[in-house]
Amino acid sequence: QVQLVESGGGLVQAGGSLRLSCAASGLAFSRYAMGWFRQAQGKEREFVAVIRYSGANTDYADSVKGRFTISRDNAKNTVYLQMNSLKPEDTAVYYCAAAIGTLPRRTHEYAYWGQGTQVTVSS
Repeated sequence: QVQLVESGGGLVQAGGSLRLSCAASGLAFSRYAMGWFRQAQGKEREFVAVIRYSGANTDYADSVKGRFTISRDNAKNTVYLQMNSLKPEDTAVYYCAAAIGTLPRRTHEYAYWGQGTQVTVSS
């Protein structure tokens, strides 16, 4: 059974930082691209960042480029999202997901999803 478990969310002031983690089990983690998505209340789920199975390549949404960094540790079956210079518009539930592919950006390309972790940025 595949499980993706996010952690590290919380309440932070604008300009602050948070580091999200996603621990994976039940899948060959090092073979999957890992992505982060977010969904704000009343909005569709949107792509945030993705990292290739090897960690050699990454891709980011324009809205987070230069502020967020995705990384992974294949020995620990964990993917991370370091979020700096947070803004109120970053407030959302953040999800990690696993996909077979290079650097997928679309939700339907992902086979497995976590339950999400809430990030709230106050102004």
